[in-house]
Amino acid sequence: MHRLISPYRNEILETVLENLYYCLVIVDAEGRIIYLNDHYCNFLEVKREDAIGKPVADVIENSRMHIVARTGKDEIADLQYIRGNHMIANRVAVRANERVVGAVGIVLFRDTKEWMNMNSHIKELLLELEEYRKQLNDRYGTTYSLHDIIGNSPQITELKTKIKKIAPSDATVLIRGESGTGKELVAHSIHHLSERHTKPFVSINCASIPEHLLESELFGYKEGAFTGAKKGGKLGKFQLANGGTLFLDEIGDMPLNAQVKILRVLQDGEVEAIGAVQTDKVDVRIITATNQPLEKLIQEQQFREDLFYRINVIQMQTPPLRERPEDIRVLAKYILQKITNRTGKRVLDFDTKVLDYFMHYTWPGNVRELENVIESAVHLTNSERIHLKDLPDHLQPNGLVNENAGTLKEIIEQTEKLAIERTLKKANGDKQAAAKLLGIGKSSLYDKISKYDL
Repeated sequence: MHRLISPYRNEILETVLENLYYCLVIVDAEGRIIYLNDHYCNFLEVKREDAIGKPVADVIENSRMHIVARTGKDEIADLQYIRGNHMIANRVAVRANERVVGAVGIVLFRDTKEWMNMNSHIKELLLELEEYRKQLNDRYGTTYSLHDIIGNSPQITELKTKIKKIAPSDATVLIRGESGTGKELVAHSIHHLSERHTKPFVSINCASIPEHLLESELFGYKEGAFTGAKKGGKLGKFQLANGGTLFLDEIGDMPLNAQVKILRVLQDGEVEAIGAVQTDKVDVRIITATNQPLEKLIQEQQFREDLFYRINVIQMQTPPLRERPEDIRVLAKYILQKITNRTGKRVLDFDTKVLDYFMHYTWPGNVRELENVIESAVHLTNSERIHLKDLPDHLQPNGLVNENAGTLKEIIEQTEKLAIERTLKKANGDKQAAAKLLGIGKSSLYDKISKYDL
């Protein structure tokens, strides 16, 4: 049967797309914009010719269009925050010959007045939800939850899936990863999704407490236990976390005598405060974290092997930022918004050269370093966009390398080496202070000092 096709087909389609009372975007399989209607251009305050061909994440805030184009999984009625507004977005994969060739996105609203009413209602609900969340956080000690782990890379997606799987159990968890990769966020998220979420979340950094005080911090003491003991004694972290979760951060730095007592608590579920004549029963889930190779510490007899097997029931790995570069753009924009909300300074975006530079930098301090760099740049910039000149000294590309520096890998390594040299000099050789300035862990700095023979 012969089908009639209107000679005005393209004009009809263009008229329909442009006169929809919705914002519409179409991307190709690589996530590059191939069409953006006038409504969306006006809302984003961009010219269509400037947007076409660009990665969608560079044009549309918090976009997931490139993810739908890559995975082929539709996302319907998803809440998206764009330019200070909460929008409802539909994202649908486009297929040809059983292959995903792109995606179509529609942001739903009918007219300005209707959307303003809806947006105000959503904001009111979110503020109310945030207030309830803050009350829970203040009461039970958690600061972060799963939505604070930002990224859509396969590593982060897998990490979030694993958190959801293990959270309901009471199994002991060992979180491993470099300094600044978000191990504490993972611990908070596990507790937040567990059956213990209405009970306390108590954390202690084993590296920050002097050895002679660590035992009293963990297990508490009775009145008169030693000179200077408080009247009435003091509860330890284990007693404070009873019924909830105890997070032992940097457990690789825990002294051996405290390790023995921790092992006893894990075996018997009992805590003996300093100066006590009897033990107290405690019900605590243990989550630990370290950036050190515990197996090596065991060989060096600095960490007990029996304790290692007790805490290593479930092991999780937080990926370094250099292994998930696809998350850097969304992370940077999320951090920028968080910092500007806190400081009140109007800085809206990054220059494209800054984001490109972020993508190729190795981030030895991981997400913590990225946050430090962005916060510094927010305070240094005099415009609404962060430019290369606004970055801290150790990240300035000009002057650190020359035009004949070699491959990208060699340029990055040279930049990193010079940054460490400058920081060590600034810290007068104090490696701990240098590590803090660079936003990396002591062990990471020692590894890099050895690598570059500094």
